Amino acid sequence: MSHADIILLPGDGIGPEVLAQSVRVLEKAAARGGHTLGFQERLMGGCSIDRQGVALSDEVLADCRAADAVLMGAVGGPKWDDPRAKARPEQGMLALRKGLEVFANLRPVKVRAALQDVSPIKPDRIAGVDFLVVRELTGGLYFGQPKERGKTADGHERAVDTLEYSDYEIRRVVEFAFRLAACRHRKVTSVDKANVLESSRLWRQVTVEVGAQHPEIALDHLLVDTASMRIIQSPRDFDVIVTDNMFGDILTDEASVLAGSMGMLPSASLGDGGPGLYEPIHGSAPDITGKGIANPVAAILSGAMLFRYSLGWEREAEAIERAVDYALDAGNRTADLQPAGKPLTTKEMTDCVLGGLE
Repeated sequence: MSHADIILLPGDGIGPEVLAQSVRVLEKAAARGGHTLGFQERLMGGCSIDRQGVALSDEVLADCRAADAVLMGAVGGPKWDDPRAKARPEQGMLALRKGLEVFANLRPVKVRAALQDVSPIKPDRIAGVDFLVVRELTGGLYFGQPKERGKTADGHERAVDTLEYSDYEIRRVVEFAFRLAACRHRKVTSVDKANVLESSRLWRQVTVEVGAQHPEIALDHLLVDTASMRIIQSPRDFDVIVTDNMFGDILTDEASVLAGSMGMLPSASLGDGGPGLYEPIHGSAPDITGKGIANPVAAILSGAMLFRYSLGWEREAEAIERAVDYALDAGNRTADLQPAGKPLTTKEMTDCVLGGLE
């Protein structure tokens, strides 16, 4: 028997609702594999601002760093949307990524056969889609300094955000993508905006250098505007996509349309060592908070990724993924996947997944 200690960061909105259901599945899958799990819940996001005045406290970060893995729900909501506020929920998420030294965000995009009719894209275009987006996580526009806002000499409002990358930041995430591609279909697509941005020119230069060290893996380059079109037009062409922080954020939200809902897509944030961070890609969904109708699948599948990448429990990860397919193949749907008829509640959908673990 092996044991793992996991920090839970339920956060805001539907975060606590979906995370509670993910824990149910993790506990059962772990027990079936002869493992035990220890969970400790901590504050992050808007709820942390309300209680502690900051989105992520030093004490919570220290607890996360000491754990085997961190599983997060969602952060943010209308209550904390004032752009003039000194403390914002998203600051906690960015600080957590920096503090855990995770730099590669893995977002698998898989279209399950049972959900091909849910996507607005024609089924013949999305059948068999299974690609992985590797998003650089701790650099780029979201972290560039300085960030400024003020008035110009003639009285106009002015704001500045800086897009900055160093070669080592690009190299480590691109090398990560190539390692993943070696275990898949041996193709990497790098997405940038090298026709306009100097940072993207450096991105492409470093990517070419890394690609030369892996001649067994095909490498191509796409401008981000072309990539956004190709993800919809011919998504089966992709295997592993690697891209910068902001482009990856946007493209994976777009790709969620292929899978039928943002409630279906999990993610893992990894570095060279230390605990990984796992979370569904969806937000806090304040419009459905407290209604018990949120889709728990992305949170459940994030738990499967936690088993795979942080704990090395591959058999248990695959069991969870099969259980999700079992539930969906049987026609079980939450409201985001079945707007008509009588959709299942968050707990009922999880019960169906648990049934697939029997």
